[in-house]
Parts: sequence; structure tokens; C-alpha cells
Amino acid sequence: MDETPTLDSPPPWWRGRRPRQWLGLVICLAGALVLLVQSWRFVQGNQMVLNALIGGSVAALATALGTLPVLFSQRLSERVQDSLFGFGAGVMLAASAFSLVIPGLQAAQDAGSFGGGPWAAGAVVGIAVLLGGVVLLAMDRLLPHEHFIKGREGAVAQKLRRTWLFVFAIALHNLPEGVAIGVGYAGNEGMRANALAMGIAIQDVPEGLVVAVALLAAGYRRAVAVGLGIASGLVEPVGAVLGAAVVGYSAALLPWGLGFAAGAMLFVISHEIIPESHRKGHEAYATAGLMIGFVLMMVLDTALG
Repeated sequence: MDETPTLDSPPPWWRGRRPRQWLGLVICLAGALVLLVQSWRFVQGNQMVLNALIGGSVAALATALGTLPVLFSQRLSERVQDSLFGFGAGVMLAASAFSLVIPGLQAAQDAGSFGGGPWAAGAVVGIAVLLGGVVLLAMDRLLPHEHFIKGREGAVAQKLRRTWLFVFAIALHNLPEGVAIGVGYAGNEGMRANALAMGIAIQDVPEGLVVAVALLAAGYRRAVAVGLGIASGLVEPVGAVLGAAVVGYSAALLPWGLGFAAGAMLFVISHEIIPESHRKGHEAYATAGLMIGFVLMMVLDTALG
């Protein structure tokens, strides 16, 4: 029997529901089903978006796979956690550079953005990178969520259950990865896009494990910690479809989309992952993990690009 204490023990969700609430729930589920069917029809008619959906789903599955060891063991040393955080940061850093920024610069020159020269291409992608960071910063300030380090942040955060705050925080972390996968399929052909999706999926395995372990340490039961960890990956296929659909709408948006996705990931790396990996005194292990992750993603991009 799991004796891990819980911070939130709400009553079953179905208890105390009124008929009007049940009707509202049924309408919401019916609407979600219709939206799902329509989205599937759209995806089937667009191979690029379908590829992005598959890539995002693989990343979500990798996150789910990473959470499963928590069902059998709750021990994961802080040194290992920080090393895994660093590994994920390294993969994302290399993916931002080799799979997003460099193709974005090439796309900007090919599209003739602002004249098509190297200075113009650099300006376009640079502005897009900064825009991605600004949007993530705004979401970080406005979206109610809770960090494992800094506690509660965002509007009306004090009014929500802690479970929802963790869900929002993890979704905020994973959304840029999903968008990057989608934009990668819109901006890269063949193996390079697959390399980006594969690299993100590889780092999602230890990421899912660390998230589930952190939730367990925060007082959640094993099943809840694993469930939230699995749910955290579901935002990635959504972000992938969104990124591919928006960027695929117009070739002129491609360099902007690639730069935006890179900026969003860079924000997460600097604002979330690196501070988390360095706060417990294991900077050397976190840095070693970052370098290994960076090299692995660089090799994947070079070999499969």
C-alpha cells in the first residue's frame, strides 16, 4: 500500500454534481468529439500536419514511458535528477540551434525577407527568437502555475488547486517542444524533421521521469504523479499540429515560425531547466548532462539531416 502523503485529497469528481452540470459536461464532451473528428479530417488531408501529429504523439508517448518507473520505485537521487535536467536542456539547446535557427536563416534568405541578404535573414530570425521568448514570458506571468522552485505564480494562482497549478506549469514547459516539432516538419524535409522529433522524444523520457518523481516528492500518490506526468505530454501533439498548420499556411511565415519556436525553447531552457538543475549544488553533473545532450542532438541532426 502506498503510504506517500497527499497534499490534495478532493472528493470524487462525480460526487455532488447537479443535472445541469451533467448536461454541461455532456455538451462539452460532445463538442470535443466533434472538434476531434473535424481535426482528424483536416489532418488526413495534409501530410505535413499528419507527420507533425505523429511526431508530437511520439514525444507524448516518450514522456509517458518515462513516468512508469515511478510506479515501482520512488527513489531517484538529486544528482541524477539534475543530470537528467541538464541532458534535456542540452538536447533542446542543440535542437534550437541546428534544427530551428539555422534552417530559419536559410529560409529567410530563400524567401528574400527584407532583401534576402544575410543581415536581413539574421534580423528576421533574431526578431522571431525574441518574440518567442516574450510570448513565453507573458504566459509565465499571466498563466496561473506553480514551479517546484519558486512556488505559485500567475494571475489568480492562489484560487486554484495545487494540482491544476502543476498541470499548467508542465504544459507551459512542454508546449514549446510541441510547437518546435510542428514547425520543424513545416520547415525541414525528411530526416532533419525526424531528427528534431526524435531528439525531443529522447529528452522527454528522462523529463517525464523527473516530473513524476518531483510530484511524488511534493506529496502526491504514485498514481497521481504518474497520471499528471503522462498528461503533461499530451500538449505536445496539440502544439505540433498548431505549429505545422500555422507555418504551413504561408511560406513567408516559415522563418518567423522557426525562430519563434527556437526562442520559446530557449526561454524554457534558461528560465526553468537550468535554474532547476543548479539549485541543489550539482552544477557539474548538470553541466555534463547538458553537454552530452547537446552533442547527442547535434549528431542526430548532422547524421539524419
